[in-house]
Amino acid sequence: MKTAFSTLFAALACCCLLTAADAQKDVLAALDGWRLGTIHKDTALLNKVLHKDLTYTHSSGLEQTKADNLKAVAAPHYRILAIEFSNTTVRIFGDTAIVKTDADVTSASSGSPATSHLILLHVFVKTPEGWQMIARQATKKEAK
Repeated sequence: MKTAFSTLFAALACCCLLTAADAQKDVLAALDGWRLGTIHKDTALLNKVLHKDLTYTHSSGLEQTKADNLKAVAAPHYRILAIEFSNTTVRIFGDTAIVKTDADVTSASSGSPATSHLILLHVFVKTPEGWQMIARQATKKEAK
């Protein structure tokens, strides 16, 4: 009896680990969708990955709704040239995921390209459409 129980417990634990790993992969894919949509001004892709109730806060303190953010990304003067992530962590709590990452964001919104070093906190929720970003908070990274 002990052996059967141990085998069943091990199998269930293995399934849970695979499910968590799959969820993390899906959340990271949604994060990459946001990155690519932002860089390529792909508002159709962003519309899929951004939740209708999005709260999007820039490091400047500017807050945007989903509609505000899509409009800003589509604007001709808005140019994000690159977003590079490092030190990314994903924590999943049921249908909610918190992604913390350092990001180097290169933009040319006001003349020549400049890179901002940021700490980003993204919150994703699992919906019938997949993982969608419902909140984003950016903070300027302290210079060392």
